[in-house]
Amino acid sequence: MNPSVQHLCEFLDASPSVYHAVAFLENMLSSAGYNRLHLGERWSLAPGGKYYLTRGGSAVLAFRIPEGDCRGFAISASHSDRPCFKLKENPELPGTYTRLAVERYGGMLMAPWLDRPLSLAGRVLVETEKGLESSLVNIDRDLLLIPNVAIHMNRQANDGYKWNPAVDLLPLLGGKDAAGKLMGLLEQAAGGKILGSDLYLYVREKARVWGMEEEFLSAPALDDLECAWGCTRGFLASEDSDVIPVLAVFDSEEVGSNSVQGAASTLLADTLERICAALDLAKGELLSRSFLVSADNAHAVHPNHPEYADPGNAPVLNGGPVLKFNAAQRYTTDGFSAAVFRRVCGKAGVKVQTYCNRADIAGGSTLGHISLTQVSIPTADIGLPQLAMHSCYETAGVRDALALEEAMTAFYGIPASELAID
Repeated sequence: MNPSVQHLCEFLDASPSVYHAVAFLENMLSSAGYNRLHLGERWSLAPGGKYYLTRGGSAVLAFRIPEGDCRGFAISASHSDRPCFKLKENPELPGTYTRLAVERYGGMLMAPWLDRPLSLAGRVLVETEKGLESSLVNIDRDLLLIPNVAIHMNRQANDGYKWNPAVDLLPLLGGKDAAGKLMGLLEQAAGGKILGSDLYLYVREKARVWGMEEEFLSAPALDDLECAWGCTRGFLASEDSDVIPVLAVFDSEEVGSNSVQGAASTLLADTLERICAALDLAKGELLSRSFLVSADNAHAVHPNHPEYADPGNAPVLNGGPVLKFNAAQRYTTDGFSAAVFRRVCGKAGVKVQTYCNRADIAGGSTLGHISLTQVSIPTADIGLPQLAMHSCYETAGVRDALALEEAMTAFYGIPASELAID
């Protein structure tokens, strides 16, 4: 297997929750010599310096300072979260069986979650002598399952059955004797008394490369960990120019980005402001020569339902990264930002595809137009083509992930003169 693809699979397998994904990215950055900054401390930045910061354990930003003049910012934004089930407070539902109370996080395909081995992962806040301590938790075994109802009892199961998440989608933890044992299991994993938690169900299936020519990749959370990985790899591999490269991986995109670690927060704007203040740079001048790539996966034409795609803008798996367009600005790409990204991909030798919603089918959105409310610079919405978006197990093309890595390597090394137009 290609080493880059192997690394992507390792990242996906190591990321059962948003917190684990960001911890993996943090390790990539620190292993590459990036020093952690803290939001509550004064920053001392220097030419040649490499830095990163986190917020809430689920968002990470990184940047480095060129040795020479700084004339703009080259920024990418992706997201770390995925549609899933979140564990409720006081979750145990005892009875003949012990079930757990959960609620939906994001717009999800519900049916694929049934009859699969599941478990719990996320973060917990543990009480210590020094105060609260955040700890990652992953119950790394087959712990839960959401059982289907037999066809004999639900004759409508194959006729467009409507799932009720409060009834049909409650995970089974154990028999009657399992009641009251979940917190003990979690506290054993956390190593202390838990005072708060953000825990999510995840699918136990690992990332798989498959197909006649091993051209496909299936895994949980390809939307959007595949782009988060590609942007991070390109960021780390790129050469310096006269722009400050900035990597942003936000949380909360699947629920509107309205959190302190989402794209609607001031996290990116505050970071750019502090960089300029520390280096005595004029923020307005730099932003006039800056560019944002909003990287969030795109819909590939479906092999069994090509009619759902716009005929002239139907990307295929392994056809290259996708520029996403929408006249209502749900995607922010315009003529200029499309030209910049196509030029970048041309330099990298990467093919570019396009996506538009079919005119009579409402599409989704991403974090690009939300981030513009905080940092107003030209933005291209891109993504990698995939199938079964918002399923708990999605499919994409192996070559597309490698193409994004190459494209973002070129993007992060672009000179400021190519990021603006009079």
